[in-house]
Amino acid sequence: MGNLMGIWRYKEPSTVEECDSTWETDSESDEHQPGGEEEDSGISESMSPADALRGAEQLDHGSPQFGDMMESSTRVKRSYYAAKDLYKYRHSYPNYKEPRQPNEYRNLRFYLNKIPLVPDGIYIEEILTKWRGDYEKLEHNHTYIQWLFPLREQGLNFYAQELTQDEIKEFQSTREAKRRFLLAYTIMLDFFGIKLMDKNGNVARAPNWQDRFQHLNESQHNYLRITRILKSLGELGFESFKLPLVHLLLEEALVEGTLPNMRHSALEYFVYTLRQHAQRRALLRFAQRHYQPPENFIWGPPKKKRIPASGSTVMKAGKNEVVERSVAKARSPREGRNNLEREVDDMDERKSGEWKTAKGPMVLQEVRGRVDLEEYIETIPL
Repeated sequence: MGNLMGIWRYKEPSTVEECDSTWETDSESDEHQPGGEEEDSGISESMSPADALRGAEQLDHGSPQFGDMMESSTRVKRSYYAAKDLYKYRHSYPNYKEPRQPNEYRNLRFYLNKIPLVPDGIYIEEILTKWRGDYEKLEHNHTYIQWLFPLREQGLNFYAQELTQDEIKEFQSTREAKRRFLLAYTIMLDFFGIKLMDKNGNVARAPNWQDRFQHLNESQHNYLRITRILKSLGELGFESFKLPLVHLLLEEALVEGTLPNMRHSALEYFVYTLRQHAQRRALLRFAQRHYQPPENFIWGPPKKKRIPASGSTVMKAGKNEVVERSVAKARSPREGRNNLEREVDDMDERKSGEWKTAKGPMVLQEVRGRVDLEEYIETIPL
């Protein structure tokens, strides 16, 4: 009877609008959730084989994940597949059946250097010590990314196993696994032409950014990798690292013009990996100010006016203004500083009257070799 009631209660979203709660009113989206995070809505099924097939078709070159879909000929439309996929991710795949017993933590064992990735037979330490800067290998090998950045969904490498909720908890409590995960993240950032700046996940252009950005703009299958990396950051305890990376990519795509082919993927996929409504709204408002032609921007708020109903709503509006202002005033990607989350936190602290002692940023200087990088990673509290 309980299962029957569950089926009656929860409905699979059937439109993009049902999948996207970004522009709901504050009372609907933020007040019920600490930090404005989306709650488990109880989707009654995981991605079906038919969904997976449609997704694979959309992920071919020329799909919404690759470029701008010929905006001049037809008006761009939101991808229902993308919206539904990210809706499920943000809601932690509710009612998803775990695929195996909890004692088979293959992703964790891989990161503890106990088993190699399959089918290549490569251990994580070999990747961390020998693959950094080997851009040919990172570009053309298509089996490692599912092991380096695991998710609770099946990827193209069917030897890689999905994460389970229990494995996620164990991974997040294992310092050695998290240390290696951050090293893997810096290797991929370097591959993209980006460097990690501090313990908050702030990023900036790397010294090799010109060549790497040119490659990234042309090699658009890497946009799929970025989507996976962002999702995996959120699963394994680094949700706060998403915002600086997505903001940098949006700025490069829309303001600096170095990654013009990325702008649709950044807006359709990258932004929607963020679980907090306020962060997604701030990024989309930033993007809307720079998007050309402006009439083709399809990710903005609904065209309707909302009148604040209470003082709490006014306070929420003030918080959103701070978020938007911070994005607008964010420094150049060359400087690598993004104070967005700090200003949101300050607004929350002013509201509650509780101020925390600010700590200076731990800025990563120019990395020269694996030793310096590991020493830096050791300073990050895991």
